[in-house]
Amino acid sequence: MIITIQFSNIEPTDAIREYTEEKLQTLTKFFENIQKMDVDLGAREQHHKKGKRYYAEVNVHIPGKVVRIAKDTEELYKAIDKVKDHLKVELQKIKEKMRRQDRKVIRNQKEYRVEEF
Repeated sequence: MIITIQFSNIEPTDAIREYTEEKLQTLTKFFENIQKMDVDLGAREQHHKKGKRYYAEVNVHIPGKVVRIAKDTEELYKAIDKVKDHLKVELQKIKEKMRRQDRKVIRNQKEYRVEEF
């Protein structure tokens, strides 16, 4: 799995990069066939009443589909955690849907055919 990380309006540090990679690597437990992830981390340029807002956006490329999740919070690490948690749920849904479709195909293949004489 290839993870590319881009930073917008924040200083890129090794700590943020390692934390992001560590969190996103755990998603392979829930969906084995992740091809690549594009990550965008940054701070919003607009001023907000509550202070600076950070965001994390992740595009996950899996066979036949791209899953995109974006979250923003007042702390960058919280945004990364929220994105990971949401991606976990989405990937589990996709995997279960694929399993259901596979089961239908197998059941149809195993059907007994009745021949009329």
